[in-house]
Amino acid sequence: MDRTRSIELLNQGVADELQAVHQYMYFHFHLDDQGFGPLSLLFKRTAIEEMGHVELLAERILFLKGEVEMSPSGPVEKINDPQAMLVKAAGMENGSVSDYNGMALECSANADAISKQLFESLVADEERHFDLYDKQLDNIKRFGPTYLALQSFGTGGQGGPEPPAGV
Repeated sequence: MDRTRSIELLNQGVADELQAVHQYMYFHFHLDDQGFGPLSLLFKRTAIEEMGHVELLAERILFLKGEVEMSPSGPVEKINDPQAMLVKAAGMENGSVSDYNGMALECSANADAISKQLFESLVADEERHFDLYDKQLDNIKRFGPTYLALQSFGTGGQGGPEPPAGV
């Protein structure tokens, strides 16, 4: 097994996951400020899950006696439109699925079964994230602006106004 190549792939995963954390937290802050509590919370929860991915990848890198590189793979895109945020997030998740499948295959060819399994488990999580964002986009297409408007009610202090008493 060539540990060097596995460490490179794992560090690319760290960079991509850190990028996702930063991007999703940016979306969370802006959606919360705009009063879209449920959508804001979706991005926050996903960012937290992506932080867990960073930890798993880092643990594997350290096990392989490598150095964890903690630099995101790119800058945060300044997107403030909820639908555009979902499009960006779905694209990021879909890209991660493709990347991690390739990385799993490369680790397998390099006789690194544990890193392969780690990337495969990340594929499952990223597919689930893609599905969540894709469903939100489908709902916007089906219901239009009404769907987003409904997200601003009943958030219980999660970034939106409370509905009037008696409603």
